[in-house]
Amino acid sequence: MVRLILAAPLILHGIAHVSGFMSSWTSNPAGFSKRPWIFSSGLTLSDPLGHAFGLLWLATMASLVGAGLGLSFRQDWWPTLTMVGAVLSLVVILPWWNTVPPGAKFGAAFDLLVIILLILPFKSRILDLVQ
Repeated sequence: MVRLILAAPLILHGIAHVSGFMSSWTSNPAGFSKRPWIFSSGLTLSDPLGHAFGLLWLATMASLVGAGLGLSFRQDWWPTLTMVGAVLSLVVILPWWNTVPPGAKFGAAFDLLVIILLILPFKSRILDLVQ
Protein backbone atom coordinates (compact mmCIF):
# COMPACT_ATOMS: atom_id res chain seq x y z
CA MET A 1 0.00 0.00 0.00
CA VAL A 2 2.84 2.42 0.85
CA ARG A 3 4.30 1.70 -2.57
CA LEU A 4 1.15 2.87 -4.34
CA ILE A 5 0.80 5.92 -2.09
CA LEU A 6 4.32 6.97 -3.10
CA ALA A 7 3.89 6.05 -6.77
CA ALA A 8 0.81 8.23 -7.27
CA PRO A 9 2.55 11.58 -6.63
CA LEU A 10 5.42 10.58 -8.94
CA ILE A 11 3.00 9.75 -11.74
CA LEU A 12 0.89 12.88 -11.19
CA HIS A 13 3.97 15.09 -10.98
CA GLY A 14 5.18 13.54 -14.23
CA ILE A 15 1.87 14.13 -15.98
CA ALA A 16 1.94 17.77 -14.85
CA HIS A 17 5.11 18.24 -16.91
CA VAL A 18 3.13 17.93 -20.12
CA SER A 19 2.13 21.56 -19.52
CA GLY A 20 5.69 22.72 -20.23
CA PHE A 21 5.71 20.80 -23.49
CA MET A 22 2.28 22.14 -24.46
CA SER A 23 3.20 25.71 -23.60
CA SER A 24 6.35 25.65 -25.72
CA TRP A 25 5.05 23.72 -28.73
CA THR A 26 1.44 24.93 -29.05
CA SER A 27 -0.46 28.20 -28.73
CA ASN A 28 -2.00 26.90 -25.48
CA PRO A 29 -0.19 28.69 -22.62
CA ALA A 30 -1.10 25.86 -20.17
CA GLY A 31 -0.81 28.27 -17.24
CA PHE A 32 2.58 29.66 -18.24
CA SER A 33 3.06 33.40 -18.52
CA LYS A 34 4.63 35.12 -21.52
CA ARG A 35 7.46 36.45 -19.36
CA PRO A 36 11.01 35.55 -20.39
CA TRP A 37 13.22 33.06 -18.67
CA ILE A 38 15.57 34.19 -15.91
CA PHE A 39 18.79 34.47 -17.97
CA SER A 40 17.70 36.88 -20.69
CA SER A 41 14.91 39.37 -21.11
CA GLY A 42 14.20 38.39 -24.69
CA LEU A 43 13.92 34.60 -24.56
CA THR A 44 10.50 32.96 -24.20
CA LEU A 45 9.11 29.44 -24.44
CA SER A 46 8.06 30.06 -28.05
CA ASP A 47 11.70 30.61 -29.12
CA PRO A 48 13.87 27.73 -30.42
CA LEU A 49 15.57 27.29 -27.03
CA GLY A 50 12.11 27.24 -25.46
CA HIS A 51 11.16 24.43 -27.86
CA ALA A 52 14.26 22.49 -26.79
CA PHE A 53 13.20 22.91 -23.18
CA GLY A 54 9.73 21.73 -24.20
CA LEU A 55 11.28 18.45 -25.29
CA LEU A 56 13.06 18.25 -21.94
CA TRP A 57 9.68 18.78 -20.22
CA LEU A 58 8.39 15.80 -22.22
CA ALA A 59 11.41 13.66 -21.26
CA THR A 60 10.86 14.64 -17.64
CA MET A 61 7.25 13.56 -17.87
CA ALA A 62 8.26 10.18 -19.30
CA SER A 63 10.89 9.59 -16.62
CA LEU A 64 8.66 10.50 -13.67
CA VAL A 65 5.67 8.53 -14.96
CA GLY A 66 8.02 5.63 -15.70
CA ALA A 67 9.50 5.88 -12.21
CA GLY A 68 6.04 5.80 -10.63
CA LEU A 69 5.06 2.79 -12.72
CA GLY A 70 8.38 1.11 -11.92
CA LEU A 71 7.71 1.62 -8.23
CA SER A 72 4.15 0.32 -8.63
CA PHE A 73 5.37 -2.84 -10.33
CA ARG A 74 8.39 -3.33 -8.02
CA GLN A 75 11.08 -2.78 -10.60
CA ASP A 76 14.63 -2.44 -9.27
CA TRP A 77 15.40 0.58 -11.47
CA TRP A 78 12.67 2.89 -10.17
CA PRO A 79 14.93 4.83 -7.70
CA THR A 80 17.42 5.65 -10.46
CA LEU A 81 14.70 6.81 -12.83
CA THR A 82 13.11 8.79 -10.00
CA MET A 83 16.38 10.62 -9.39
CA VAL A 84 16.80 11.31 -13.11
CA GLY A 85 13.24 12.62 -13.31
CA ALA A 86 13.59 14.85 -10.25
CA VAL A 87 16.85 16.36 -11.48
CA LEU A 88 15.43 16.89 -14.98
CA SER A 89 12.37 18.49 -13.44
CA LEU A 90 14.53 21.04 -11.64
CA VAL A 91 16.53 21.61 -14.82
CA VAL A 92 13.36 22.55 -16.72
CA ILE A 93 11.61 24.48 -13.95
CA LEU A 94 14.38 26.66 -12.52
CA PRO A 95 15.42 28.55 -15.70
CA TRP A 96 11.75 29.34 -16.38
CA TRP A 97 10.95 30.32 -12.77
CA ASN A 98 9.41 33.64 -13.92
CA THR A 99 7.22 31.84 -16.43
CA VAL A 100 5.96 28.63 -14.81
CA PRO A 101 2.55 28.38 -13.12
CA PRO A 102 2.51 28.37 -9.29
CA GLY A 103 2.01 24.60 -9.20
CA ALA A 104 5.38 24.08 -10.87
CA LYS A 105 7.04 25.88 -7.97
CA PHE A 106 5.47 23.35 -5.59
CA GLY A 107 6.71 20.68 -8.00
CA ALA A 108 10.26 22.01 -7.60
CA ALA A 109 9.91 21.64 -3.82
CA PHE A 110 8.68 18.07 -4.37
CA ASP A 111 11.73 17.40 -6.57
CA LEU A 112 14.08 18.67 -3.87
CA LEU A 113 12.40 16.45 -1.29
CA VAL A 114 12.71 13.41 -3.57
CA ILE A 115 16.39 14.11 -4.25
CA ILE A 116 17.13 14.58 -0.55
CA LEU A 117 15.34 11.34 0.36
CA LEU A 118 17.23 9.41 -2.30
CA ILE A 119 20.69 10.64 -1.33
CA LEU A 120 20.50 10.65 2.46
CA PRO A 121 22.00 7.80 4.50
CA PHE A 122 18.55 6.43 5.38
CA LYS A 123 17.72 5.85 1.70
CA SER A 124 17.89 2.09 2.27
CA ARG A 125 15.17 2.31 4.94
CA ILE A 126 12.92 4.17 2.54
CA LEU A 127 13.55 1.61 -0.18
CA ASP A 128 12.85 -1.24 2.26
CA LEU A 129 9.59 0.45 3.23
CA VAL A 130 8.25 0.38 -0.33
CA GLN A 131 9.38 -3.13 -1.23
